[in-house]
Order: sequence, then structure tokens, then C-alpha cells
Amino acid sequence: MSKHQRSDRAIIPRLHSLPYTMFSLSRLLRLLPLAIAVQVAVPAFAQKRIKTENLPNFDLHRFHFGFLLGYNTSDFFMRMKPDAPFTDSVLVVDHVAQPGFNLGIVASFNMTPNLSLRFIPSLSFQDRILSYTFRTNDPKAAKYDKPIESTWLEFPLLLKMRSDRINNFAVYVIAGGKYSIDMASQKDVNNEVDEEVVVKLQKFDYSAEVGGGMDMFLPYFKFGVELKFGVGFPNLLLDDGTRFSAPLESLRSKTWTLTFTFEG
Repeated sequence: MSKHQRSDRAIIPRLHSLPYTMFSLSRLLRLLPLAIAVQVAVPAFAQKRIKTENLPNFDLHRFHFGFLLGYNTSDFFMRMKPDAPFTDSVLVVDHVAQPGFNLGIVASFNMTPNLSLRFIPSLSFQDRILSYTFRTNDPKAAKYDKPIESTWLEFPLLLKMRSDRINNFAVYVIAGGKYSIDMASQKDVNNEVDEEVVVKLQKFDYSAEVGGGMDMFLPYFKFGVELKFGVGFPNLLLDDGTRFSAPLESLRSKTWTLTFTFEG
């Protein structure tokens, strides 16, 4: 084998390393709770009979800041036009949820030890798929999967109501609203070929969110695990007259988000 061949083989893995970024982040999110559990469990086993309250003055501060990592599953509330199967060749349209992830900054204003107002500007990377089946002259129906990718810049404002601390734990519920801007909107894409057609969405969305979670006060920071459900209000569909948008009456956002927060 020549030196040039060995050099080419050394470069190839670098060129193909980028697609594994999402896999690595997903694996990190799965290992994160285990790492936190180890930090909680080791001191507990070392000092079984000693109950230490971590961060005893945490609730005395008005403002807290931190960051979050999240895993989301996004989908649509979809409504088809009642006459779509009769006026078009479409047979079935399915919507398929896909995984994504969130990165954000946490700013919390503690009005009381049990009530706080939270502003959490975030980036949310979301994927969904619309799967179409059309009627054709061939024995087999024509099928198309249309991925819809969005990079939302989100501005949630949430009210958090928390229980009293029990040693180093507390539970809470959270609710509020969110305004979002799609930084990867494809509303200006020119659709001419079926295989290249994209289903276009509006650039702006606003939604309601509700959920709950648990706070764990660790020696150096507060760790939170939170599950939220969000539902959008406006119709995001941009009907540009293609056979992929024509059968649809509306698409509204629907998202489940599992969030890990770190606050100091």
C-alpha cells in the first residue's frame, strides 16, 4: 500500500464523523441521569445517618441562572380538507413524530420560595415527517415521505409552583406560554419536482406549555428533571398549491420535551 493510499484512508473517517454528532448528543443525554444519580448516591452511602441540606440559602436569592439540555419529540395536530379524497389523488396522509434536542439558558425570578417566574430562551431542533400515499394507474400507489425540519428560536415565559423542600428534593408544576421563530423556515423554496417538494410552514408560532418535574439540591448546583407538553395555536401550513399542501387544511405544532436543568 502506498503512502498516498494510507493518507487517504486516514482522512475518510474525519469526513464521515459529522453525522455521528446527533448520536453522541443523544447518548450523552441518556448517560446524564446516571451521572447525577451517582453524585447523589455516593455521599448518601458514605454518610447513611447524616442528613445534610445542600444549598441551604438557595431560596433566599431572588435571581438564579443556569442552562438546560433537552430531548424533544415533535409532531403535528393535522386536519385534512373534508373533500380531499374526492378532489385529489391523495389516499392517506400520516404524520410521524421524530426526535430532536434543545439547548437553552435559564433565568429564574423567585417571587416566593414556592413560586417563580422563568424565562428560558432556547434553540429547539425539531424534525417531523409527513407520509403521503397517492392513487396512481400503477398497481402500487405512489408514496412520498416529506421530512419537515425546523430550528426554533424559542422564548418561553413560565410560572413554576414548587413544593417545600424535603431534605434535598422538591417537586413542582409549571405552565405558561412560548413564542417561537423558525430559523430554518423554507417558505420561500420553489417547489417544482415531486421528489424535491417541501411542505412549507409559517415562520412564527406561539403555543401553551404545561408540565411538571423534580428539583434535586446537590452540593454545588440544583439539578432539575422536567417533562413538558406544548401545543401550538396558529395554523403553520403555508398552502402553495402543490399536491402535498392542497389536501391539508391545517398543521399545528405538538411537542413533548424532557429537560435537564442546571442552576446555581
